[in-house]
Formats: sequence, structure tokens, C-alpha cells
Amino acid sequence: PQETDISKPQFFSEISIDAEERPESAVALEQRIDKMLPQIELTNLLIEVDRWTCFSEHFYHADGSVSRNKDFLLYLYASILSQGCNLGFTKMAQIASLSYDQLIWCNNWHIREETLKAATPALVNFHYHQPLTQHWGGGTLSSSDGQRFPVSGKVRIAEALPRYFGYGKGVVFYTWTSDQYSQYGTKVIPATVRDATYVLDEILDNETELPIVEHTTDTSGYTEVVFALFDLLGMQFSPRIRDIGDQHLYQPDLDKRYPNLESHLKGRINWEFIERYWDALLRVAGSLKMGWVTASLFISKQQSYPRQSALTRALQEYGRLAKTLFILRYLESEPFRRHINRQLNKGESLHMLRRFMFFAHEGKIRRKQEEEMNHQAGCLNLITNAVIVWNTVYMNAAIERLRSEGYPVIDEDLRHLSPARYGHVNPYGRFIFEIGEEFNRKELRPLR
Repeated sequence: PQETDISKPQFFSEISIDAEERPESAVALEQRIDKMLPQIELTNLLIEVDRWTCFSEHFYHADGSVSRNKDFLLYLYASILSQGCNLGFTKMAQIASLSYDQLIWCNNWHIREETLKAATPALVNFHYHQPLTQHWGGGTLSSSDGQRFPVSGKVRIAEALPRYFGYGKGVVFYTWTSDQYSQYGTKVIPATVRDATYVLDEILDNETELPIVEHTTDTSGYTEVVFALFDLLGMQFSPRIRDIGDQHLYQPDLDKRYPNLESHLKGRINWEFIERYWDALLRVAGSLKMGWVTASLFISKQQSYPRQSALTRALQEYGRLAKTLFILRYLESEPFRRHINRQLNKGESLHMLRRFMFFAHEGKIRRKQEEEMNHQAGCLNLITNAVIVWNTVYMNAAIERLRSEGYPVIDEDLRHLSPARYGHVNPYGRFIFEIGEEFNRKELRPLR
């Protein structure tokens, strides 16, 4: 049965979603959990999560050896935090009383794209099997969005975007988030390139246990080509499109009439053109699925031609069909619209957590090379997942304590909780005030 009457002429312009009110019992439960979570240093949080997940085992030496000295973990954690919190190695060596040379050595030989990509599934898979995560989602839905960071100095992939960077330049850390709040992928991209170019990359490269079958983005993450590729790959693409009333719909047959949609039907699906290039479309889907080409490379190459190729036009034609079906479903079903909006809000809450962790140097990236920035984005992603894992485990422990004490925990309220919280986490370290020693100092400190 229809849940919304889309026959009204003004419906397209009136489509909106009211904020979903949380039950008072869920708000009260969240407040009780907040008071129960232990205060913790970010360093200790990272160590405790590693004890549960063993993510550090994936940071092997570049020559393939696994032998490690007694200080390896100390310098590994420091290297991850120095990048993920934007502190830099010089400042980390200073505030943690570590050897700068050993810190650089550990980073250069152990923190690479392949080790970061191997460590991330260890965290995501551990989180996937926690009992509390099933109340937030089954791991079948995900979203992706970009988070903009300004850069310092000249950086090749940095672009000017006055709305966000003023007179400077910046880049985007593009991340993929599951409906369980875990982040299974990240990539550094130019700030002026449309998100839709990259949206499929980490979904197809997903090595976690998350069974992703549906994905959502905001408006910048969609094009008709992306609609086509998702459908050809057997997945549902469900973007939140701004000004959806201005979108064109396409009908399957010009001989049929649809009185309630006349003003929005702008053309007919060219079935003959799709059929002519159907084998080529399947070969594209197979190449992406097998990993012979990345989606971002394929899409960017198709966009770079001065004139659209026949393959691109066939993808657009097929994408119009998929987009039309999606928009009709989106307009008809309010639960479906809330389903999409709820997932995008999860990504936004994680942006706030990531911004809190990436605190040093006013959040301005000082790395110059794209490879170094990808390492930094990977470390931030790892720390974010570690916080999500730690919060989930301790939130579950708090809920079990409340139940044992007779507090009425309603299962339906659990889906309204979020592990994207950070008020109890201290990423800044501790200040030590040596008052007696300093007041008794009789002369200047020795020069270096």
C-alpha cells in the first residue's frame, strides 16, 4: 500500500522530513550511560582496544619480517597518534619523551597503506560481532561523505575553495561509514572533485565482514552513471538528492500516460540503446567487481573525454532508469526517506568525533605528499574506529550493569544510542606542574 500520496501536483515541492524525536526513556538511558563511562586517556584507549583486537599485529616491517624489539608497540602507538591527531613527530617525541629518530624509523617502516588497510578490518570485524551493534544496523547499509581540512603551504592535490578554506587551499578526507558506526575506508581526494567519482572505490575494496548491499550519499555523491554502476553490481544506491522536485523522470513507454507525473516526465528510456551496449555494460561491471580497474579511475576517464563515448551514454541511459525508480520509491515512502537520513546523520556525528581527535595545529594539514596524507587519513580512521569499539564495549557493560540493578532498559531505546561520543576521552595528554623544583631553581636552564 502507498504510504504517501504522490498524486498531488504540489507534492514534489513539499517533500520534507521532520526531525525524529527520541523517546524520553532513550534520552534518560543515554544520560545514565554517559555518567557511567570511565574517563580515559586516548593513549590508554588505543592500548586497551589493541589488546582486544590485536590490530598492531598487522603493522609488519616493509621487508616482511615480524621480529620486534621491546619498544616497538610504544613507538607504533606514538606514530599512529602523532599522525591521527595531527601532532607531528617532533611534537610527539617532545611531549612523550621519546626518541625522534626511533619514531621516524617506526613510522617509515611499519605504517603504510597496506598495513593500515589490514589493521582496519580487525577493528571493524570485532565491532561487527558486538551484541550492541546489531541494534544500530545489520552492516548492510553504509554511507560516504567528505570532511574538508585546510593545508599549510604548497600541496599538489590541494584546491582553493573559499567557502571552506578562505584564502587558502585544502583537501578532503573521504570516508565510508557503516550503519553500525564503524568506518571501513578512507581516501584523500581533491576538494573540487565531485564525490561521485570515488563513491564506489572502498565499497568494492571492502575486506571487512560487513555485508554491504545498500549505500547512500548526499547530492554530491550521485550521478546517473553512479546509479547505473550500482545497479549493474547488484547493489542499491540511495542518495539524498537536494531539490528533488527539479529532477527529471523518464518513462518506459511514450504511449502510456501518467497524469499525476506529467510535469516531471522529461523523456523516454531508450531501451534499444541500452540493449545494444548491454554486453559492454556487463563487462564494465565485471572489471570493477574483479578489481581490474578502480571505479574512480573508470569514471574519471569517461569524464575526461571531450565528447561522451557511446559507453558513457549507455551508462547514463541505464542510470536514468535506476534513478527514476529510486525517486518514485523515495517520494512514496517516508520510512525509506528516514532510513537514508538516519544513516547520513551517523556519518555527520563521526565527523564531529574525527574533528575532536584531529585537534593539533588547528586541524591544518602540514604534510605535502599525497601518500603521506593518505597515511594520516588512515591513522585518523584507525583512531576513530578504536574509540567506536571502546565506547561500544563499555556502553554494553553499562547497560548490563543497569539491568542487573533493576533499571528498566527497553530494547527499542538501544537503537537511539550512539557510540560516536567523546566527552570522556582525553586526547591532549596530561600537564605536570613541578612547582617545588621550579621555585627552587637558582639559575637558568642549560642551553641545548
